[in-house]
Amino acid sequence: MFSVLSYGRLVARAVLGGLSQTDSRDYSLVTASCGFGKDFRKGILKKGMCYGDDACFVARHRSADVLGVADGVGGWRDYGVDPSQFSGTLMRTCERLVKEGRFVPSNPVGILTAGYCELLQNKVPLLGSSTACIVVLDRTSHRLHTANLGDSGFLVVRGGEVVHRSDEQQHYFNTPFQLSIAPPEAEGVVLSDSPDAADSTSFDVQLGDIILTATDGLFDNMPDYMILQELKKLKNSNYESIQQTARSIAEQAHELAYDPTYMSPFAQFACDNGLNVRG
Repeated sequence: MFSVLSYGRLVARAVLGGLSQTDSRDYSLVTASCGFGKDFRKGILKKGMCYGDDACFVARHRSADVLGVADGVGGWRDYGVDPSQFSGTLMRTCERLVKEGRFVPSNPVGILTAGYCELLQNKVPLLGSSTACIVVLDRTSHRLHTANLGDSGFLVVRGGEVVHRSDEQQHYFNTPFQLSIAPPEAEGVVLSDSPDAADSTSFDVQLGDIILTATDGLFDNMPDYMILQELKKLKNSNYESIQQTARSIAEQAHELAYDPTYMSPFAQFACDNGLNVRG
């Protein structure tokens, strides 16, 4: 489960992030992240911004800030494949493309497409699948451009309310849209979606907005009202405050995930699909 947070006088990023104004036209974004892998190594960040099967990146190029999260599909572990390799490689590739300026701020799907194509062309075989969410802040136009494939996603919070959020993409219960690379003998059998299938949005942001991006480890365990309660504790846009809030959100989601009596958003979704489960 991964979350990034940014906050400031304009926008937040990843589980929590925010913007501060640097001049009349441009803004800067302050971000922090926190997450827990299923191996319970609390807050341990693997090389390449990877938490367990989840990965993320934060990159800046000229007038745009770009952040991304990806959730490796754990089912690959049954076949001897480390699910974090795909999500981590995808995010590192997207990060490099941004830093090299090989993207258009208004087209986050293009970042995802280019990153995925590089993985497909990699000389070293890479197997796996992951969801992906890319968010681009154009600091000059003050617009946010997003692309979300699967059940990772983002929230934009303004004045204590959610004003924008990503739409979850599922083929059927617990089977989100995903990018995949399968062995030749399994091509056509392993579920694989095109980056073009990602849900895309563009909208204006304002000073004081908070942008939160995370994998389903957050959204499956905490409904919006719980997340908003934690965000209200954010007092200012300095890194320490943002990091503390990001950690608080991640820790609460982690704790709820292992409460066998908790009716989580995921458990409610399961019940709606005929499965009587909790936690």
